[in-house]
Amino acid sequence: MRIEIDADLAGRRLDKLLVDRVPGLGRAGAKRLFGEGRVRVLWGEEGKWRKGAKGDVAALGETVEIELAEGTADEAVADATATLRVLLETDLVLVVDKPAGQPTAPISAGETGTLVNALIARYPEVSGFGFSAREPGLVHRIDTDTSGLVLAGRTEAAFTALVAALRAGLLDKRYLLVCAAEGLPEQGSIEIPLAPHPKDRRRVYACVHPRDVARYDPRPASTSYEVVRVVDGLALVEARATRATRHQIRVHFAALGHPLVGDALYGGATDRIARQALHAHHIGWGGDAHIPAFTVTSPLPDDIAALVP
Repeated sequence: MRIEIDADLAGRRLDKLLVDRVPGLGRAGAKRLFGEGRVRVLWGEEGKWRKGAKGDVAALGETVEIELAEGTADEAVADATATLRVLLETDLVLVVDKPAGQPTAPISAGETGTLVNALIARYPEVSGFGFSAREPGLVHRIDTDTSGLVLAGRTEAAFTALVAALRAGLLDKRYLLVCAAEGLPEQGSIEIPLAPHPKDRRRVYACVHPRDVARYDPRPASTSYEVVRVVDGLALVEARATRATRHQIRVHFAALGHPLVGDALYGGATDRIARQALHAHHIGWGGDAHIPAFTVTSPLPDDIAALVP
């Protein structure tokens, strides 16, 4: 594959250019191509070239040459036996309801049973684009033990538009959770930046103190919430985190001293439910000239509903 660098592409970092131009490659795939020496930059009329590095910046008149294999072990495989509950299907958009315990996407070659495996078995057209070859079509992900709605684009144009809408805060994503009610205000906003945990790769770290912000260079994160009802000391809460980062809602409520019921990783009580009580229950889009408006909701699954009947 060759990319000619014109005035529109000049000045862009090569790694970001590859992610944009190679369907399904993703950041990890781009990093691998650079590491394996499969990206070359050609310039001039005498066949001059150099090995590309991910931090290189494309220059006008250069040609980026990418050596791509015919297939890749990183690609997700179709699995028609994996669970797939579709709540919205249009020519452009899919919204599916993932059960707790099902991974959103595979993490190793040949893995089956995930939402992605089921998705490409029924909708093979999504396999040509996405953040990576193992996340085809997915606009976002949710944790394995979180249940609820996941949005996917059915065409590359729709995927690109929905990702842009997500990053711009234009998608209405809401979650239902259960935590201890005592001391929790009826509504609020949690504005605590988050970073990878310095000692535990499984966890995310809430940078509450200014020294943590200086030390760990966290990402901004905002979660707003409102208590829906209180039952026997437990609060059913609706939370909004339009641009949620990894574990954001779980970490934010734990930082308040109200970890989600069942969330052992962040200090939640585990005697009443076998997973974190978190459900992605609402996705809304106001529509534009290309993708019509939609609103999809998913009811509380039985295990969470039993906590706050």
